[in-house]
Amino acid sequence: MEENTVKKQKTETKKSDSILLFERLEKKYLINQTQFESLVSSFKETMKEGKYGKYTICNIYFDDDTFEQIRLSLLKPSYKQKLRLRSYGVPKETDTVFFEIKKKFSGVVYKRRISIPYINFIKYVFNGVPPCDPKDNSFIEIDYLKNHFQLEPKCFLAYDRVEYFSKTDPNLRITFDNNIRSRFDNLDLRYGDSGEMLDFGADYIMEIKANGTMPFWLCRLLNDNKVYPSSYSKYGGVYLKRLTNKEDIK
Repeated sequence: MEENTVKKQKTETKKSDSILLFERLEKKYLINQTQFESLVSSFKETMKEGKYGKYTICNIYFDDDTFEQIRLSLLKPSYKQKLRLRSYGVPKETDTVFFEIKKKFSGVVYKRRISIPYINFIKYVFNGVPPCDPKDNSFIEIDYLKNHFQLEPKCFLAYDRVEYFSKTDPNLRITFDNNIRSRFDNLDLRYGDSGEMLDFGADYIMEIKANGTMPFWLCRLLNDNKVYPSSYSKYGGVYLKRLTNKEDIK
């Protein structure tokens, strides 16, 4: 697993040179184990599994003291945005991480990100030192969003992922996420990927990522397996669980 994580980080570092700003369509689905197995078995002719197998994604989500960003997102507006840090596996100080703004407007996702050593992120958050060229357009937007809305690290969220790529369309990718866990303390990726498990009412969150419409064969496959879209948010799920736990305490 550790070897796979290192390889994944290196791969993402190379990819980051060209994928720092992009837009795409994303569709989410909550599925059970039976549906997962049926879908994967049907991919043999059309999709191939990612070379790194199952790997872990770690995130730190930014919000203000009232969690306004996620509260607004849960209202499902036509436009929403979030600021987060992402790593593939648990990073060391010199490993590459991705600091990004994710926006969604009318079903289309836009991302603007910078790839930086994790130590640069730490110095930026705690000491205000720019983590990259301060004239970088993506950093300017990230820095503005953080300061304008007074956003700080508020939630750690990790999950395990398996991904599949189309054999014919380089822009089509399908991911399966599970074992979602989170914590609202120890908001440092160096503390590891442990956290409180989240019951999201399914076995996997499947996400289809494409630059255009889905191919007919995939639409038919989803229909045959009774797989229907869901607007589920991982960060939203752990935030709502946090509220529920507070109510239980009272």
